[in-house]
Amino acid sequence: MKPFRLDGKRIFYFTEDPTLVRDQIEGRPFNFKDQSLVFGVSTDTIINGAACTLGYSEEILGPHFLVGKGDVIREGDIQKGNFSVVAGGESYGSGSSREVAVVAHRGAGIRLVVAKSLERIFRENMTFDRLHFTTDLSVLKKLESGETVDLDALMNNLSPLYKSIFFGGGLLEYSKNVLSGRSELPYRSAGRIARPMTIAEKILARKAVAMDQADRRGLPSVEPGEQLFVYADLLGMHEYTGGHVRSLFEKAYPGQKITSTSVVRGFNDHFVLIGHDTVPVEVKKKRLQSAQNLAVELTDFCKAKEIPMHGPGGNLPSGVCHRLVVESYAKPGDVIALTDSHSPTAGVMNCFAYGLGSTAIAMGLGTGMIPVTVPKTVRIWIEGEDRLKLVTPKDIILHIIGDPYFREQHWKKNPGDTVIMQFGGPAIEKFGIDELSVLTNMTVEGSATTGVVEPCESIVRFLVERRGMKEEEVRSLFVLPDEDATYESVYRLNLADVPVTVATPGDSRNRKPITSVKGTKVDHVVVVSCTGASLEDLRQVALAVRGHKKLDRIKMVVTPSSDRVMSDAKEEGLIDLFEKFGAIITEPGCGSCIGNGPGISESGTVTASTSNRNFSGRMGGNGDVFLVSPFVAGVAACTGELTDPRDWPVSN
Repeated sequence: MKPFRLDGKRIFYFTEDPTLVRDQIEGRPFNFKDQSLVFGVSTDTIINGAACTLGYSEEILGPHFLVGKGDVIREGDIQKGNFSVVAGGESYGSGSSREVAVVAHRGAGIRLVVAKSLERIFRENMTFDRLHFTTDLSVLKKLESGETVDLDALMNNLSPLYKSIFFGGGLLEYSKNVLSGRSELPYRSAGRIARPMTIAEKILARKAVAMDQADRRGLPSVEPGEQLFVYADLLGMHEYTGGHVRSLFEKAYPGQKITSTSVVRGFNDHFVLIGHDTVPVEVKKKRLQSAQNLAVELTDFCKAKEIPMHGPGGNLPSGVCHRLVVESYAKPGDVIALTDSHSPTAGVMNCFAYGLGSTAIAMGLGTGMIPVTVPKTVRIWIEGEDRLKLVTPKDIILHIIGDPYFREQHWKKNPGDTVIMQFGGPAIEKFGIDELSVLTNMTVEGSATTGVVEPCESIVRFLVERRGMKEEEVRSLFVLPDEDATYESVYRLNLADVPVTVATPGDSRNRKPITSVKGTKVDHVVVVSCTGASLEDLRQVALAVRGHKKLDRIKMVVTPSSDRVMSDAKEEGLIDLFEKFGAIITEPGCGSCIGNGPGISESGTVTASTSNRNFSGRMGGNGDVFLVSPFVAGVAACTGELTDPRDWPVSN
């Protein structure tokens, strides 16, 4: 039992009304209405990208908690405001897997998170790091009336495994106790019977840790909602999170080498563009030195533990980690986890790839095991013809995640439910790996754990032509769903019904047909990120701009997603085309997508971006960001506005 009362402390209700936010911060009378709680409080809002470069301790991050909603919440406001509870709306904790979001809550004095619903990664990070939470809003009234609430009782709805973790000292302590025999996993292989399974269920059943098996591996079947430990095939971290992982690992496993049988990689990709000439001086003053310090932490950790690393300071090619995983590592049937929410990109390879926080990756480095919730599966069946030849996978995924079924999480029946999008149907054969990876990459924006592509010829061609695998080997690795597998639903999509789609500022799920926003003035165009800077993406931009001129007032940034993409784009003449067009070309890296490079979204500006997130402040400033397809981005650079591309002339 852990009794908790406000005792003079306060509840911070994160409302949509900025006046009510300031009323609370400044201690004025406040009348709460639950319908006004902010939808989709993202981890970018909880702890903004600039603050993430400063470090990962409570002392450093506490003052920056929730600083990012324009200028409404300022540095130190929540920390100094005598708040011990924060209340939010649906999808609290959406976005990044950055576990520093939990650390920031603690640093600001928050002991309890109350929200209408919680996103999977953030909910897990709170569980593993033992921060109390609930989706029962009646707790707020009890606290306001002076009642005592048992915080530990709020955690009783956790699954057997996650309850064991929470009350067993947190993830790292509990996992060590499991390996030493001091604690037992609350699930067994014995007594289970085989059942028809989806792709995700099959992969997780094969990779599950089963302590009652001779080799401690594999279960006959798994069910949606079960929470397990599984063996990972690939684990990764980047410099945004590497210092935090190192700190947790060294505390939990002092002096230990990386004994995991997983392939482990470091990626120096998130800060490599922060020193670019076109990044504003004030941004460099705030972030550059601390960002470089975090990059050094990752580099030193990788060298000390003999972990190969991609990017500057490493011994492997540069690029955005998710693109590199697709290019070099992911195979059908794998379990892949990185400290980044866009790890689902690799699901394009018919594998289970998902983002985890720093604690879970530290556990993986020390034990080879990582935690997972078996998701429900929604099968996305794509068919039909795009008669206009303008609909891209970016349009498709924006259309899907903006559907009320996903935006409002109609698939969720219980607070801990998770979901995977399984992509199949005849129309997926129309797209290559570059394009299909856009679908899996952005599943997390629709509150899914990940996405997976059903076996298709595009995967075979890519692995044979780009990775040198034998065709028979690829086909033997394929994981197919059983014909009579059970799905939460089947979401059928005809390409003829998908319009050219954008996401309006604030959330990737704010879908609109381009016809409803055409004419919107654009100041910046950025072709960047793990989502929108593959070779195929660059080809689409080139198709739009070839034979046209860039508007002088438009600032355009093109950041290829890997060394391989840069090399191929140069060979095809795309880089030369973009340079002559007047775009800023940078080396591969995340950069603009997280406000750490050219293309920072300044106040009062509008950006058309091929990236995956447009939360307020995500791209380093408070300008409006529209998410668009690469072709639409290219057209916007020529017209200076969001333009319906149906009549746009192209030159081959």
